[in-house]
Amino acid sequence: MNAPSPSVPVIRFLDRSTPPHVSTLILLAGLSALVMNIFLPSLPHMAEYFGTEYAVMQLSVPLYLLCSAIMQLFIGPISDNLGRRPVMIAGLILFMLATLGCIYAPTTTVFLIFRVAQAVIATAMVLSRAVLRDLYTQDQAASKIGYVTMGMALVPMIAPAVGGAIEQFYEWHVTFWLMFAIAGAILILTLFDMGETAKASSKSILAQFGEYPELLRSPRFWGYAMASAFCSGAFFAYLGGAPFVGSTVFGLDPFWLGMYFGAPAVGYFTGNFITGLFATRFGVNRMVLWGCLANAAGGALSLTIFLLGYGTAETFFGMMTLIGLGNGLCIPNATAGMLSVRPHLAGTASGLGGAIMIGGGSGLAVLVGYLLTPETGAYPLILLMLATAIAGVCSILLVIRRERHLNLTAG
Repeated sequence: MNAPSPSVPVIRFLDRSTPPHVSTLILLAGLSALVMNIFLPSLPHMAEYFGTEYAVMQLSVPLYLLCSAIMQLFIGPISDNLGRRPVMIAGLILFMLATLGCIYAPTTTVFLIFRVAQAVIATAMVLSRAVLRDLYTQDQAASKIGYVTMGMALVPMIAPAVGGAIEQFYEWHVTFWLMFAIAGAILILTLFDMGETAKASSKSILAQFGEYPELLRSPRFWGYAMASAFCSGAFFAYLGGAPFVGSTVFGLDPFWLGMYFGAPAVGYFTGNFITGLFATRFGVNRMVLWGCLANAAGGALSLTIFLLGYGTAETFFGMMTLIGLGNGLCIPNATAGMLSVRPHLAGTASGLGGAIMIGGGSGLAVLVGYLLTPETGAYPLILLMLATAIAGVCSILLVIRRERHLNLTAG
């Protein structure tokens, strides 16, 4: 696949002979975010429903993330070979079937199996980014990804609150029926709006997987991937630990936990808006660095507040807006960087980069689940978030150093 032309592609809404409209990509990416966190306020009551411990139900977060990471390794190369449209449609259908499995699960084990299967919706996130890189240059793609994820950020802002309200007045099955209905509506939209954007590949699927070493040998790809993984690692640790901190440490009920839980999405929305405005002006490297620094600042300020004895639900969740801001600046720009290292492997790079990010996130979610106890309070979560944020700063600094070296060599 050749590098995208800088010309503006022709896009007509509900015309599948043209690329998908940006609103369709926003909804597809938003569905991935919705599935990840809308049911989290229900976890304590779901544990009671299935007659198991909270720690067992909490596995629905890291196991989902781990399976999502593995699937992304395959989604990218398959879509590079077969095309974005058929893979996206298949992913949506499989997700709906897995959601029905969750709804009718008779035991914890069966629920967790189908919850893991829901990770196939990672297709929507991977391919919404790959489509943009098919159509635009690196900095243009960063800007467009910023706008798409800015729209997507509205979902995690309201999803936990919606999930908390459902849990407060109904019960957790209703949350999963809502996922099913939304996915069905987006599937219909995709069928009518999403035209193909990937150029036909002459390589077999096995040959497409054989392209992975080309990416793995690139220091810049690893730098962007690790910056994104470490920066988002703070958020994934938050996903794994914040329900416990909110309900056990601060005693919030499901509704208020859902309201507070969406705090990072406010910052994430802002960060993506800034990316959309300024990515083409300042370039992806500078934007990623600013994002990693904002992420680290959020963790450092939160730790300082707790050490001074002023830690409350308001200060804890309030500082998470900086974590969200950092992710909004880092992730779309780092993603555009990853997809531009080898433009002809945009789908593969999107899948591999996403797998690295989500796989690391699942490990952090598991780790924080084991570290948090009523005696430790929020400290293990805050310290882990700060450590990953600092690692993200180091990763993007290595990319910047590498590009300076390459420029000097070329000069």
